[in-house]
Amino acid sequence: MTQETKVVVITGASQGLGAALLKGYRAAGWKVVANSRTIKPSADPDVATVAGDIADPAVAERIVATAIEKFGRIDTLINNAGIFTAKPFTAFTAEDWAANTGTNLAGFFFVTQAAIRRMEPQGSGHVVQISTSLVEQPIKGVPSVLASLTKGGLNAATTSLAIEYADKGIRVNAVALGIIKTSLHPPETHAGLATLHPLGRLGEVEEAVHGVLYLENAAFVTGEILHVDGGQSAGHW
Repeated sequence: MTQETKVVVITGASQGLGAALLKGYRAAGWKVVANSRTIKPSADPDVATVAGDIADPAVAERIVATAIEKFGRIDTLINNAGIFTAKPFTAFTAEDWAANTGTNLAGFFFVTQAAIRRMEPQGSGHVVQISTSLVEQPIKGVPSVLASLTKGGLNAATTSLAIEYADKGIRVNAVALGIIKTSLHPPETHAGLATLHPLGRLGEVEEAVHGVLYLENAAFVTGEILHVDGGQSAGHW
């Protein structure tokens, strides 16, 4: 390990945005610790994988322990793992509540605690939450109460942690996304989903990665909710 080596932990890293973030950070020369429930071992010696449910505090501790054991430090944590359940408010079940709060909130809370404990002695670090613009701009026809409740909580935690840890050299930011073109959205839905953005299209996964990497390199930015959403958060259209 050299002094210049940087290490990032990415949750929800087996597909979609998480897999793209893994690729983007590796292209930038970072070591990666990647987690998801079903992630497989990597042939890349600079990628360590940890399978398990991020809502489980033991899994969170194992992820951080793996980063320290394999690479010696943690420079950035990206809380990417998330669930979005679109239902009318009265149709949500106790199981929906447990799944969404487990992944979106507990999955953020325990691993962030463990990571910051390791960042503090370094005097440096960065934590990024993946959020949604629906928190600030709900859309009629896209029922999103659980997403707004949980991701809105992440936005609030982002600004709170940014202030708490600014004098310790740890930055905390979030990226609030519009609808990004991933396998979660079948091609036949793209035209309709595109109309939800003022720019008239879905976001590309690389554009979401660029937003995260911008924050990574913006050393004077903390407490920011960066919107990568095709103008969705700017107002009604």
